[in-house]
Amino acid sequence: MFHLSSFSSINLPEAGHKPRMLIHQEVSMDKSYHSFHIPVMGTGFSMDTPIRVAHYGISSVISIVDDLLIERIRKYYCEKFNFPYLPIMRFEPDGRSKRITAYLDVVSKIVHQKIEEIKKQPFFEHNEKSKYFEMLPDSSPVKSAYVKLLKMKDDFERINFADELTKLIHPGSIDVNIMAKLDKTNYDKAGQMLSEEYSDAKAALRGFANSCLNSSVVFSAGFNRGLYGYISKFQDFYRDTTGDLKKKITIKVSDFRSALIQGKFLASKGLEISEFRIESGLNCGGHAFASQGLLLPSILKEFHEKKELLTTQLQPIIQSFYEKVGLDYPEKAKQDEPLITVQGGVGTDGEAKRLVEDFGCDSVGWGSPFLLVPEATCVDSDTLELLKNAKKEDLYLSSVSPLGVPFNNLRNTGSEVWTKEKSTQQKPGSSCPKGFLVSNKEYSDLSNGKAGKPICTASTEFLLKKFNSISTLETSSFEKDELKMKAVEKVCLCEHLGNSALMALGIQKRGLTPQAICPGPNIVWWSKEYTLREMIDHIYGRGESLVSKERPHMFCQEVELYVNYFENLLKTTELNEAGINYLKTFKENLESGMDYILEFSTKKPFENENLASIPSFISEQRKKLHLIFTQKLAA
Repeated sequence: MFHLSSFSSINLPEAGHKPRMLIHQEVSMDKSYHSFHIPVMGTGFSMDTPIRVAHYGISSVISIVDDLLIERIRKYYCEKFNFPYLPIMRFEPDGRSKRITAYLDVVSKIVHQKIEEIKKQPFFEHNEKSKYFEMLPDSSPVKSAYVKLLKMKDDFERINFADELTKLIHPGSIDVNIMAKLDKTNYDKAGQMLSEEYSDAKAALRGFANSCLNSSVVFSAGFNRGLYGYISKFQDFYRDTTGDLKKKITIKVSDFRSALIQGKFLASKGLEISEFRIESGLNCGGHAFASQGLLLPSILKEFHEKKELLTTQLQPIIQSFYEKVGLDYPEKAKQDEPLITVQGGVGTDGEAKRLVEDFGCDSVGWGSPFLLVPEATCVDSDTLELLKNAKKEDLYLSSVSPLGVPFNNLRNTGSEVWTKEKSTQQKPGSSCPKGFLVSNKEYSDLSNGKAGKPICTASTEFLLKKFNSISTLETSSFEKDELKMKAVEKVCLCEHLGNSALMALGIQKRGLTPQAICPGPNIVWWSKEYTLREMIDHIYGRGESLVSKERPHMFCQEVELYVNYFENLLKTTELNEAGINYLKTFKENLESGMDYILEFSTKKPFENENLASIPSFISEQRKKLHLIFTQKLAA
């Protein structure tokens, strides 16, 4: 992909000369025409998002955790586009990797087919070609060139100019996400343990590496040294002779220290991080990885101030690796700097501009609002209705994830109803048909001094053993019932997060499969279905805002989420020396973050940026924080 980083004018030659487009400044190969991206959402909601939006130049991220879901959706799209389909069976050798590669290649093929169709369409008509250019940000030099084309009168100039402009059409990036710590060991059909390279995360990485994509893998949910070391097996992650990277690495991080540590580890193997993607710990969808009270603005401030260290400290290590293995590090690569992007809770164009202007972010992720855009994401009609009508109290940070990590949830989903019904039966829980989230070894058998296979805490097998264990405790019946109720909260996310996509595509019938969804708290401000054009116009501040003017600033919303999280933390943290020190540091970080946010309230707001909501909101949350902390310590 390429992007005109500066395109002040297109100069046309005098009559009789062949027209040519003059680009006055360097062309960047790394940036999208759009200033936003669509992050990964669940296992299924953004599974086919590139097929839906990449031909408009919009970048998005596919989860490649669930290769079995991927295979079913590959079959669907092969049939829809009349591509040959050969099934890759579950226990086929290296089947997980092959299923992922096959699907990504199909997605790429469809997107490029759509791009070629758009290129063939004429200008000056209401079609996909005009939609491509009209949805670009008004600040885009390519959009400016399109507007100039529409004003041209001379047919000769217009035809040649249109040909040049058509050549600039390219797709958004088809990126993939791997949760780094979801890297369980796998077994063959006979129950024999497979070697390390067949573990979940490594097989998923191999699936991406072997695909035809020229894009990024986004690593999230932790630092996995074994997985990161495995990247070095694939040449596409290293610079070619022209200085380009076919496969890029994006790391989702929560603080600068983590970014530098992971960057140095990869650099020691000659691997570059092309993008550091910063996400709010709580003001996001899916699993929530809360920081120790560090708020997004404070984290972004540190990245902004220390950004050059991500080049000056990492690039020499990378160059040293190239020299050690006898390769030349391309001169072009020495000019590159990693992108800094951000996501989590953004809701207006003014907030997005704040993140770009004050913190130098290269792109802003818009996730949960796109769950209400059927043109962009895969959500079944029943769940879509729940999202449209969701109130603040319907969205909560739950303990339903088998991983034991807080999980953003929505009340009254098919998944919640199914799980409650199963909890009252003789065999509660799930049969665990996929096993991507198995991690608990509490009841794993021991053999030859080694722990057996882990079990998923949402599975029937685990729950029956847990119930037996609880029944032997010397405690009251009431307390035993409480422990059992807590145990049966766990949900089969492997199955339930993918079911919505299957229902939306008609692969599974409505009502036969429970569906879960994991929106961020920000979704409460969106109340209907939107077209893709409506949402993008909102993102770029074109036309009337889609959210209420009463919506507090995204910085305020994150503060409230962290104060509520801290309140729950006070209930569960043991008040020994270590526990008290942790809570004090959390509170200090939170208060420091509030002070910093207050500084923004004195600045001139961007259009549709509710900076006026900050002072009273911070004052209220600060009082609550002080009250709950002093009451806890006094008790």
